[in-house]
Amino acid sequence: QCLLSGSWRSDTSCRMVVTALDKDNRFSGFYLPGPAAGNSELLTSPLEGSQQDTGLVPQPIFSFTVKWRLRDLETARTTVFLGQCFVDSNGEETLHALWLLREAADSPAEDWKATR
Repeated sequence: QCLLSGSWRSDTSCRMVVTALDKDNRFSGFYLPGPAAGNSELLTSPLEGSQQDTGLVPQPIFSFTVKWRLRDLETARTTVFLGQCFVDSNGEETLHALWLLREAADSPAEDWKATR
């Protein structure tokens, strides 16, 4: 059974720390960019998310949002992650996720380059 609470490390050494899930399967925590992020302006940032009830599905789908804290307070960035927690035959838990990063655009004409 996958439990998201705890500390997770990505392939790029970013770290996600999740507090215990509440009764509605919501969670919060923080995200720390790793050295591979290559961006020294990123600070430890809050995250909020939810997952499917592990009582119903042993390998739940989850989602969370990171509202980035940046040294440059005029820049706004948010990333959303959507994925699933898998448990292999050895009981090892692994998260697989896709993400979208959104930066604030100055105008509708600049909107096309605001999402990666």
